[in-house]
Amino acid sequence: MSPIGNDLTGYLIVLAFALVAHESWRWLGAFLGAQVRETDDIFVWVRYVSTALVSALAMRIILFPSGALSTIDLPYRVAALAISTAVFLLLRRNLAAGIVAGSASLIAMAFAFGPA
Repeated sequence: MSPIGNDLTGYLIVLAFALVAHESWRWLGAFLGAQVRETDDIFVWVRYVSTALVSALAMRIILFPSGALSTIDLPYRVAALAISTAVFLLLRRNLAAGIVAGSASLIAMAFAFGPA
């Protein structure tokens, strides 16, 4: 017999604690989220901060890559970023098209010009 019960009792206790810990925050978020409008200043600020963090992370990956991406020279990575951005803007802010264009151009340049 274990300290928290036998058979399934221990699992049920852990499940109960997990549900209490998780669901209380979920219900609180749903309650508070219903009060927030998309145009509220705090919501706009959070959206701007999250966009800035994602942009900073993307630039960090491009400028200081690790792993396989580090074998591709910086000018090719920057060119793929420029192509991706251009396609994104030319196709009326189509995110999927921008990602596919950037990835395809980076792969094409890696095959055409080889690793560093």
